[in-house]
Amino acid sequence: MSRVRAFLALIAALCSLTAAGVARADDIVDVELVLAVDVSYSMDLDELALQREGYMQAVTSPEFLSALRLGPNGRIAIAYVEWAGADEQKLVVDWTLVGSPSEARAFAAAIGAAPLRRVYRTSISSAMNFSADLIEGNGIRGLRRVIDISGDGTNNQGPLVDVTRDAIAARGITINGLPLMLKQATGSLLDIGDLDIYYEDCVIGGPGAFVIPVRGPHEFAHAIKTKLVLEIAGIRRPEAALIRPASSAEPRVSCSIGERMWMERWGN
Repeated sequence: MSRVRAFLALIAALCSLTAAGVARADDIVDVELVLAVDVSYSMDLDELALQREGYMQAVTSPEFLSALRLGPNGRIAIAYVEWAGADEQKLVVDWTLVGSPSEARAFAAAIGAAPLRRVYRTSISSAMNFSADLIEGNGIRGLRRVIDISGDGTNNQGPLVDVTRDAIAARGITINGLPLMLKQATGSLLDIGDLDIYYEDCVIGGPGAFVIPVRGPHEFAHAIKTKLVLEIAGIRRPEAALIRPASSAEPRVSCSIGERMWMERWGN
C-alpha cells in the first residue's frame, strides 16, 4: 500500500505542477535557478530528508514569495536536480515557472513526491556542468542565471572543480554554495574540516557568488531560505552573518584535495 500511495502522490504532484506553470521556451523571468542537491552515500537518509524538506519549506515561505515580487517580471524559472558521481545527475523536477504561492506549492509537492535515493561518489564538477547545460538548453530568457550547489564533501570524481567553476562563470552563470557541515570531520581520509573554505575557494564563482555554511540541523531550513531569498532578489543582507562572499585570493585549500584523498584511500 505504501508504494501505491507514493505513486498516487507522485501523479498528483505532477498534475498539480503541470497546471501551475511548466516553463516554456521564450519565457522571460528574473532568474533561471537550478537547485543542485547532493545525494551521495555520505548523506544518511535522515539528512537527505532534512535537506529536501528544507528546500520545500524555503520555496513556499513568505520571505521567498515576497522576494519574487521584487523582480521586474515577478517570476522565476526553477529546476531541482539530484547529483552524486560523475555519471549520476538526475533532473527530479523540470523547469517550472514560479511566481505565485500556488505555483510554489506545486513545485514543492513535486520535490516531496520523488523517492529518496543515494548514489556513490561525489562529483561537484559534473553537477555544475549538468546544471549549466540545463540552463543554456532551456530556451528561457532569464535576467540572471544561477546554480545553487549543496553538498557535504569535496569533489572526488569527474573534471577538476575549480577549472569547471571558472569555465561556467565565464559563460555568465553564477554558482552559489551551501556546504553541509552537519557532522564533525571524523578523521577519515575522505573528510575535511573546512568544507566551507573549500566551497569559498574552489566551488563558487560568478557575479555576487556566496557561501552559506550549515553546521547543524537546526540551521538547515533557515540557511536554505536565506540563500534562496538572496538569489531571487539579487541582494545581500548585511546582517546575515553566515554569508561569505567568493574569495579572490589564492585558494587556502587545494582544490584537488578530494581527488587526492580518494586516490590515497582507494587507489583509483
